[in-house]
Amino acid sequence: MSQTSTSQPPQIKSRIGAILRATSGNFLEQFDFFLFGFYATYIAKAFFPSENETAALLNTFGVFWLGALMRPVGAIVLGAYIDRIGRRKGLIVTLAIMALGTVTIAICPTYATIGVAAPVIVLIGRLLQGFSAGVELGGVSVYLSEIATPGNRGFYTSFQSASQQVAIFVAAIIGFVLSEMLPAATVAAWGWRIPFFIGCLIIPFIFFLRRTLEETPAFLAMKKHPSTSEVFSSAAVNWKIILLGMMLAAMTTVTFYFVTVYTPTFGKTVLKLSSQDALLVTLLVAVTNFIWNPVGGALSDRVGRKPVLLAIAGLSFVTAYPALLWLTAAPTFGKMLAVELMFSLYFGVYSGTMLGALVEIVPKHIRTTCFSLAFALAAALFGTFTPFAATSLIAMTGDRASPGFWLMCAAASGFIAAMVIYRSGAIEAREQAVAAQQA
Repeated sequence: MSQTSTSQPPQIKSRIGAILRATSGNFLEQFDFFLFGFYATYIAKAFFPSENETAALLNTFGVFWLGALMRPVGAIVLGAYIDRIGRRKGLIVTLAIMALGTVTIAICPTYATIGVAAPVIVLIGRLLQGFSAGVELGGVSVYLSEIATPGNRGFYTSFQSASQQVAIFVAAIIGFVLSEMLPAATVAAWGWRIPFFIGCLIIPFIFFLRRTLEETPAFLAMKKHPSTSEVFSSAAVNWKIILLGMMLAAMTTVTFYFVTVYTPTFGKTVLKLSSQDALLVTLLVAVTNFIWNPVGGALSDRVGRKPVLLAIAGLSFVTAYPALLWLTAAPTFGKMLAVELMFSLYFGVYSGTMLGALVEIVPKHIRTTCFSLAFALAAALFGTFTPFAATSLIAMTGDRASPGFWLMCAAASGFIAAMVIYRSGAIEAREQAVAAQQA
C-alpha cells in the first residue's frame, strides 16, 4: 500500500474502527457525568448531608460545577501537550486522568464514615475528571476532523457527541434495572455505587482501544509542531475567536446537560414523576441524541454551518420557556417525553453542526488547544452550571418552568456568535493573524 499523501484523507485501515477507538474515552467521561447527575440525591445524602434537601442538592451540583471549572485548565495544559506531542499520545493521557477521577469517586467512603474528608475526596475526583474532560472532547473532535473524507467533516466530528449518547443510554439502562431489582432504600444506601463500579471495570478495555489508535497523517505532515510557549502565545493572540467559540458552544453544553444530567433530578424532585419514568425519558433522549448528531453534521456539510446554527438557536429561544411552562402546568410522562425529545432535536442537530464549525474557525497549528479551551469555557461557565442554575432558579422564583430562561440565554449566545462569526469575516481575520504570526 502506498504511503498516505498529505493531500488525501488518512489511509486508516478501518474508519469505523478509528471512530470507535477515538470516541471510547468519551464513553467513560459521559457515563460518569450522567451517573453523578442521576444519583445526585443519593450522593448528596452520602457526602453532603443536610436537613434541607435543596441545600444538599445545591452542594452536590456545586461540586459538579467546580469540577467543570478545571476544564479550561485542562484545555490549556493538555491541549498544548496534544498540539505539541500528537493526538494519539494525548488521548491516552486524558483517559488515564479521567479513569483516576472515576475510581476515586467510586470507592470514596461516606461522610458518616470519614467525616469532612468524604466531600473533599469527591471534589478531588471531580477536579481530576474536569481537568481531563477539558481536552477530551477537543482532542477527539480534532482527531475525527483530521481523518474525515473531503466534504464530510461535519458528519465525522458529530460522532464525538453522538458517542457520548451511548454512555447515557447504557447508564440509563443500568439505573433502570437497579431501580427495578433493588428496594429504593438499598439504592440510596449503597446501590447507587454499582454503576460507578461498572464504569471502573470497563476502563482496561477502553485503554486497549485507545492504545491501538494511529496518529493522524495531518499531524504527521506538519513540518513544525509548536512548543508549549508558542501554543500559549498563539492562543492569546486568538482570544476573540476563542470567545466566539465559547459563545457558540454554550447552546450545545446547556441543552445537553439539561436533557441528560439534570433531567432525572428534574423529573423526580420537580415534576414528582417516578424514577423509572425519568430514567426512561433519559434513555429515549439518548437514542434520539445519537441519531440527530450525525444528521446535523451531514446537513451542515450540505447546506452550510450558518443556516443550521441560526435556525436551531432561534427555535430554541422562542420555544424553551413555553414548552417547560406547558410541561410543569400538569406534569405527565408523555408531556415530559415530548418536551425532552424537542430539546433533543435542538441539541443533536445544533451540536452536530457546531463541532464541525468550531474545528474550522480555530487556527490549524493550535487546533486542539483553541477548540478545547472554547468548549471548556462553555462547559464550565454554562453547561455544567445548568443543574445548579436550574435548581436555584426554581428555588428563587417558585416557577418550575424557570430553567427555560437559562436555556433561552444559551440559545441567544449561540445565535449571536454564529451571526458574528459568519458575518464579520472573523474566520478570514483569524487566518490573516496566523499568517502574520508565522511570517
